[in-house]
Amino acid sequence: MTDHIKWTLNHLPPSEDSRLGIMSLENAAKARAFHRSFPQYAATPLTRLDGMARRLGLGGLWVKDESFRFGLNAFKVLGGSFAIARYIAEELGRDVSELTYEYLTGARFREEFGQATFFTATDGNHGRGVAWAASRLGQKAVVHMPKGSAKSRFDNIAREGAQVTIEEVNYDDCVRMAAAEAAGTAHGVVIQDTAWEGYEEIPSWIMQGYATMADEAAEQMEERPTHVFLQAGVGSMAGAVAGYFINRYPEHPPKFVVMEAEAADCHYRSALAGDGKMRTVGGDLSTIMAGLACGEPNPISWDILRSHAAAFVSCPDWVSARGMRMLAAPVKGDPAVTAGESGAVGMGVISALMEDGAYRELREALGLDGSSRVLLFSTEGDTDPDQYRKIVWDGAYPAV
Repeated sequence: MTDHIKWTLNHLPPSEDSRLGIMSLENAAKARAFHRSFPQYAATPLTRLDGMARRLGLGGLWVKDESFRFGLNAFKVLGGSFAIARYIAEELGRDVSELTYEYLTGARFREEFGQATFFTATDGNHGRGVAWAASRLGQKAVVHMPKGSAKSRFDNIAREGAQVTIEEVNYDDCVRMAAAEAAGTAHGVVIQDTAWEGYEEIPSWIMQGYATMADEAAEQMEERPTHVFLQAGVGSMAGAVAGYFINRYPEHPPKFVVMEAEAADCHYRSALAGDGKMRTVGGDLSTIMAGLACGEPNPISWDILRSHAAAFVSCPDWVSARGMRMLAAPVKGDPAVTAGESGAVGMGVISALMEDGAYRELREALGLDGSSRVLLFSTEGDTDPDQYRKIVWDGAYPAV
């Protein structure tokens, strides 16, 4: 492990962009219409940090605050819920546009569809979203969490009525466990935000669900961002949001910076290799950024990111911790944002790039300056409250 941010510009051979259509504006509109049918729906805030932008020498800085999403403190429910709806639509021979929340929670739906069991692996947020959606729709959920998972995240999933376990293996092995159990269960379905050979449709639907977040941000921001910083675990969110903005602004898309936890920096390593092939990271994947502790890229999103990301960065834990503190106690006049470990890494990265001369080369290569309009996604709030306080109150993981 190092104490500095590692980075590489994207020199990868581009793909044929065969996956970009997954994130078409038409598919994004269907996802947002579905989420709008929920009585719990409201667009999450896009927080403008004008004071921070001036301090960092940027033209503007916006943070999409997903701690308000459906009362679940994270964005992940967008993908899981939409994938479940699309799966149900396929089973019933209908278009997902016909499946509103009102229908899916009614007696007629239960008569027509029956009950399925949705299996998934999670660090917490995705599993909670799947469990929440399954519970609302009268379905079953089985959730496996990797070793070291926070009890608070376990408890949040259990409260949604799911069968949940913490296993003595890492995230990627939990994914394989969930897939095997689903294959052996009648009406068992894997709802996972990564893909493998023979399992690509549902991960694509999950990515489409994330478009709701991007579509809201684009609408709220009103002007095209010049730079979008995207954190990556398996990469589904990063590929989804990048894909959405490329489809929205095909002539002048923003520059995308993909950020990972150093302990699970499979995209960074893949970019560094330079041949277009994916690399994996094994072991415990130990990082405070639990939502990014995934060592195997999603090949669907990788296909988008290898063609369109401007740079890939690998971040030690202090980067996220610094971002958490900066958002919690911002420049006077700016509103505070409660961002968890996986949500705040973008703030940590942009502050390092703009304030630390060690990253001048990357800053200049990306064209970050006083005219830049930078969009960050705080993908989770304080989903582990004890850890959040240790970092923000007690100064754990100090900047180096």
